[in-house]
Amino acid sequence: MKRFLVVLMVALMVTAFFAMGCAKTPEAAKPGTLTLMQNKPEIDGVLKAYAAAWGAKNNVNVTIKSIGGTAGAMGPQLKADYAAGDMPDIFTFDGLESYKEWEGVVLDVSGEPWTSKTAVAFKYNGKTFGAPVAVEGWGMAYNADMLAKAGIDPATLTNYDAYKAAFEKLNGMKKELGINSVVSMAASVEMGWVTAHHNFNSLLANGLPYGDLSVVNDLLAGTVDAKRLSEYADWVELLFKYADKGVLTTGNYDSQVGAFATGKAVFLHQGNWTDPNIKGANASFKMAFAPHGSMKQATDGIFVAAPSFYAINKDSKNLDTAKKFLNDLISTPEGHSYMVKDAGMIPAYSGIALQPDGQLSQSVQAWSAAGKVYSWSQYYFTGDFRDKTLNPIYNQFANGQISKAQFVDLMTKAFIANKK
Repeated sequence: MKRFLVVLMVALMVTAFFAMGCAKTPEAAKPGTLTLMQNKPEIDGVLKAYAAAWGAKNNVNVTIKSIGGTAGAMGPQLKADYAAGDMPDIFTFDGLESYKEWEGVVLDVSGEPWTSKTAVAFKYNGKTFGAPVAVEGWGMAYNADMLAKAGIDPATLTNYDAYKAAFEKLNGMKKELGINSVVSMAASVEMGWVTAHHNFNSLLANGLPYGDLSVVNDLLAGTVDAKRLSEYADWVELLFKYADKGVLTTGNYDSQVGAFATGKAVFLHQGNWTDPNIKGANASFKMAFAPHGSMKQATDGIFVAAPSFYAINKDSKNLDTAKKFLNDLISTPEGHSYMVKDAGMIPAYSGIALQPDGQLSQSVQAWSAAGKVYSWSQYYFTGDFRDKTLNPIYNQFANGQISKAQFVDLMTKAFIANKK
């Protein structure tokens, strides 16, 4: 009997052992998901790297979609995704008109912790809807070493006449300087954000007190200042005349920035967001920004603002994850390092001790510290007006299909037709 009990106990122990071994171990938590669509292709690689590290730490599979540059405007892709029921959890928009287009899906983030850390969040009707991506600026980026060699003081480049004289002198020294063109400028339809967004802003804001919308409001009402537009047309013509024709008419972002970064152009019509690309090209010369010369009168400032804003899709199934992603981006050392060191951005938030290494970003900070800044006013016009109406006019002018007088006429008619 004792022998039977011993055998039974052993059998029960063995059965229990195998039962324990065959029991399912607790499954690891299923990874969450997050999709972010943004309009700065130049930061695509570093943003993906940051998102992957953040995702690994937080058990989230993060997908980054970068639409912009020569890939086209983000707006049409966002509309296509919306129609397909595949809207991202986080997306960027660039100003009032863009916000109004997506007002129905943008989450009110007024209560988020980061809102107290910035003075340039996107607000509408007293509520906060967008987290600024960065602070950015542009003027005419210049190669200081080449200007010194040509005996040109960049501090004198404050109006049209000064630029005209400088461009003529530099053009006569192309062989000596080893350049292909004086200016690296792109005006293909795919690069319309350079012309119909950034260059267009010279007409709207150059020489005006920060926040002054007098020219914007007149143009929105169909009232055109013929003198201001004529001087602006002179500036556009000057840039196109001294640009490399290949880069101007068919060049993409890389070829435009690359010409400047490799010392083949003295000036670049871009902003400080090009710092990572210029660094990647191992450019070793000194550079900074000078004002745009779109007027006969002297102007002493560059265009500085928050370029775009992160919005959270209020219908997202991942609201908590989206909020955490943005809060961590803004509030953690890893997020700070990504923004400043990896993406080369000027942070739009307080409490960030890091400073950008890029020379153009440092130049933006210097102009800002001196209070010599003009507004970004192009986003008071709709994306369709800029991209579908103005962009082709610049493109035709660059390709020699229309004269300067026709450029002025077409621009004037466009503003009148756009009257609100």
